[in-house]
Amino acid sequence: MGAYAAVLIVCFATLVASAEDARRPHRIGVLNETWSAEHPTVEGLKAGLKDLGLEEGRDVTFEIRFTQGRPDALPAAAAALVAGGVGLIVATGQAAALAAARATQDVPVVFTSVGDPVAAGILAGRARPGGNVTGISSLQSELAAKRLQVLHSLAPAVRRVFVVHERGDPVAASTVRNAVGAAPALDLEVVIRGVDDDAELAPIFAEMRPGDALFAADDSRLRIAVAALERSLALRVPAIFGTALWVGHGGLVSYGPDAYAEGVQAASLIARILGGTRPGDLPVEGAERIDLAVNLKTADLLGLTVPRRILLRADAFRR
Repeated sequence: MGAYAAVLIVCFATLVASAEDARRPHRIGVLNETWSAEHPTVEGLKAGLKDLGLEEGRDVTFEIRFTQGRPDALPAAAAALVAGGVGLIVATGQAAALAAARATQDVPVVFTSVGDPVAAGILAGRARPGGNVTGISSLQSELAAKRLQVLHSLAPAVRRVFVVHERGDPVAASTVRNAVGAAPALDLEVVIRGVDDDAELAPIFAEMRPGDALFAADDSRLRIAVAALERSLALRVPAIFGTALWVGHGGLVSYGPDAYAEGVQAASLIARILGGTRPGDLPVEGAERIDLAVNLKTADLLGLTVPRRILLRADAFRR
């Protein structure tokens, strides 16, 4: 075989390999601490990508790692995704986003459901993140004042609101500041209780008395929202949550982003990254859809009359 023929063969093989690479689906890793792969954010992500012309199986594939409520397992799961060669990681929640950002500086990371990514230390700035990370902020800190207003509208007799949060969490600290700032105009006293572990929750709930209410922080490695749900029903005190998930399980009211919609919104960022845009050049976006959800059965249990303005505004009811 002549040298010229050998060169042609090599060139042809390179072209074939390039064509195969072009047809090969993008591998997307998904990281969260949920209990199953079928999380609303993931379903929204898949739907959003499909709407943008990226079909699962043909254009993208997913490798989903979920840690069944164990935040301590997230770093190893993130490292496994990187070692497995995924081309992009979608991380849902603050702990997952931190684990993914620490696992790689090369693989693009798109987060969802992070209250304040700057305060959490995930990135340096929202407008121009730099590096390999961007995503969707759930605006939990910014929504704290509005959540307090919703709680006051639904339970106007309440005079003290216990804000329970993870001590040392900078995102929770920002949320608390906003809640405290909104309290005087509503004639509410905010009782701030920070905890380091779940064992500290019971004594806090023992302090509560009739006329009190609960404001549950969502961005936490602790079981604060779960415990707040359980105790609010047991003590028959109003509680407000950051997402409608808790209203579906019996919580009174929530005001916050919709997980499915966050997934759809994140799909646009992902499509742009897969198209060649650097993550660090894409500004962090705030969640576009904010839902108000009320559980009417729980309102009846607590002896509350849901105001008409809330009934007209609410996106979901649980009877």
